[in-house]
Amino acid sequence: MKIEVLKDNLQKGLSVVEKVIGKNLSLPILENVLIKTEKNFLNLTSTNLETAIQIWILANVKKEGKTTVPARSLSSFVSLLPEEKINMEVKKNNLSVECGNYNTQIQTNDPEEFPIIPKVKNLDFFEIENNILCEGLSQMSDIVSPSQTRPEISGVYFSFKKDAFKLVATDSFRLAEKTIDLKQKNDKEYSFILPQKSAKELVNALGGKQGKTKIYFSPNQVLFEYPMEEASHPYIKIVSRLVEGEYPNYKEIIPNKFKTRLVLDKAEFINQIKTASLFSGKINEVKVRVSPKKNEAQILAQDPEMGESKSSIKSEVKGEEMEISYNYRFLLDGLNSIKSTEVIFELSSEDGPSLLRPVGDSNYIYVVMPIKAS
Repeated sequence: MKIEVLKDNLQKGLSVVEKVIGKNLSLPILENVLIKTEKNFLNLTSTNLETAIQIWILANVKKEGKTTVPARSLSSFVSLLPEEKINMEVKKNNLSVECGNYNTQIQTNDPEEFPIIPKVKNLDFFEIENNILCEGLSQMSDIVSPSQTRPEISGVYFSFKKDAFKLVATDSFRLAEKTIDLKQKNDKEYSFILPQKSAKELVNALGGKQGKTKIYFSPNQVLFEYPMEEASHPYIKIVSRLVEGEYPNYKEIIPNKFKTRLVLDKAEFINQIKTASLFSGKINEVKVRVSPKKNEAQILAQDPEMGESKSSIKSEVKGEEMEISYNYRFLLDGLNSIKSTEVIFELSSEDGPSLLRPVGDSNYIYVVMPIKAS
């Protein structure tokens, strides 16, 4: 293999594929990046056996071939090179990397030992604006909590309907749902559960990119494909295995009747919860006490060893007086995932689920369970 490639293109490609790589003592080949030529492209591939990332970059291919090298070593070296063309050539058991006054030899490994990346053969796919997909996933991925006993909630649930699709995540203590309207109606309905790590890798790889991403389905795997701008060729492909099992009927958790409704300034609400959290004790407990007569909510916390905190925030309040205890971390996660400056906070009962959602956006909801009195 002998190629010439722009330093910036190679560095960007390596920064994408290396994120999926971790230390693997039992299978050290997974710490490598597979480098191979494909016509006028250089293809970089990495995998952790759950998720695989492939990226194509334009290159001047002088001699075709493939090799594997430790991903982090190559990425670290390339990041320090000047902004010039890089020449790479496989010489015996080494990858020679030359750029300007720099020259290094990186020991290679047998590319035949690199795992075969599965192909998604099913041609059914949905197409969606990439920034909308990544924003939705970023609102979901941190809510998921890997569970050995309930693997079906260890990922983000994708549910495609004819005119919209939903993203859902839960850890049994809170739940988020994002509804995304599709401009083009689909003939088929489909659903799957994407592992949490794969969801995060997807956001890392595609976050901030404009354009559309295609989502291809098969019974056990899913493929996300993002195209090149300058050529009719894929730029990034992300293949992930799917979580087995049937996602729970989460709709039963979402309350549809509320005793009390508040409209709050999000930034002030966040600040007061953070203040109270300093006195929240071992179970992270803060109380929200709602007073419709005063049109305010009080945020309280008490720790026998630390002291106590009490603050109030003005609010539009409709409904009954109520006092509910929450894990402050769960409240903050919900508030930080909301983009609007004001939030609607709806309370069903002292021991029932509460709901947070943005003002002016009915497509995102966050359900949080209270800390029940012992």
